[in-house]
Formats: sequence, C-alpha cells, structure tokens
Amino acid sequence: MHEMKKIVLLISMISIVSLTMILTDRAYSTSGCDEDCAKCHKLNSSEASDILKSLKIPDAKIQNIQISPLKGLWEILLEKEGKKGIIYVDFSKKYVLGGPIIEIKTSTDKTAERLPPPPTNIIPQSKIPLKDAIVLGNKKATKKVIVFTDTD
Repeated sequence: MHEMKKIVLLISMISIVSLTMILTDRAYSTSGCDEDCAKCHKLNSSEASDILKSLKIPDAKIQNIQISPLKGLWEILLEKEGKKGIIYVDFSKKYVLGGPIIEIKTSTDKTAERLPPPPTNIIPQSKIPLKDAIVLGNKKATKKVIVFTDTD
C-alpha cells in the first residue's frame, strides 16, 4: 500500500510539472503566438490603470503600452509629475517588474532605449553675459567654470 501512495504521488508530480511546462510554453513560445504575442495577449489602458491603482500610483499617466523586449511581459511607459518611467507587467497580469532589461549579448539597456531623452534646459555658455565677471585663471582657457553668487 505504501508503494502505491509513492506511485500516485509521483504521477501527480509529473502531471503538475507537465501542465506547468505546457502553460509556460504557451505563454512564452513563439509558435503559440505565431511570433506576434499581441495576437494572443492583450493589455488595454483600463486594465493598466487598474494595475496602477492597485500599486497605489493612480495619478501616473499611461503614455504607451507595448510588448517588451523580453517575451511574456508588457511594457508600460508612464509619466508622473513630469518624469517618465517604465514598468513591466507579465502576461498573466499578476506580477509587475521595475528596473532595466539588459540584453546580455550586447550589454544594452533596452529599457533606456525605450525611454524618451530627458528634456534639456541647458543655456549655451555664449549666452551668459560675462561683462562684469571676475575672471580667475587663464582668460583664453578652452573650458570655463562660471559661478553665480548673490551678495544681497
């Protein structure tokens, strides 16, 4: 009788592992989606908003939703308080990942590639009036440091 329990337990474990492999294969296999995961898997703005609410960031605005470079994940581009970021949601919509996706072969940060460049508000040095400036060091130096002070 004890041997029978072992056999039933072994068959149950094999069944669970097999089922897990089949479900995982469907979620991550290129053949299951005909290499276009968006055909089988959907994440709309309403669902993404619900996910953000559950993460306690309901005021973040969704800029874009697309398949991530890593199979099995949605990429959501967000904007909050003028700052943009990316979070990843798995196809089951149960897990959220934050942080960069790095392609090992090229050491490329795929997340940074998808983020828009930060706005620049740099004033060209030539536009800064130096008429009343106190110059220290070589006046003909190729690189200059400009320090602003307010004596009042």
